Amino acid sequence: MCVGIPAQVVELHPSGPHSAVVDVEGARREVNTVMVDDEPLAVGDWVLLHVGFAMSRIDAAEAAETLAFMRELGAVYDEEIEAFSSELP
Repeated sequence: MCVGIPAQVVELHPSGPHSAVVDVEGARREVNTVMVDDEPLAVGDWVLLHVGFAMSRIDAAEAAETLAFMRELGAVYDEEIEAFSSELP
């Protein structure tokens, strides 16, 4: 199952104008931000991730609520975090 995961921006533009490093539960990954480039991102902003892309901006309250719900899913959430944390092929 693929779901969108809330992630917090921790670094901007590490490898180009449409990239950021995000943190999800302590796991960090560089992601593509082209879909949310209508307004500049800032460190601390929250985005909803799917397959390596920041799909939309969300606020901290929505991120916390979504993460809490996902934790309740148990194994599904654990699988998503494991996939996010793993090395890219």
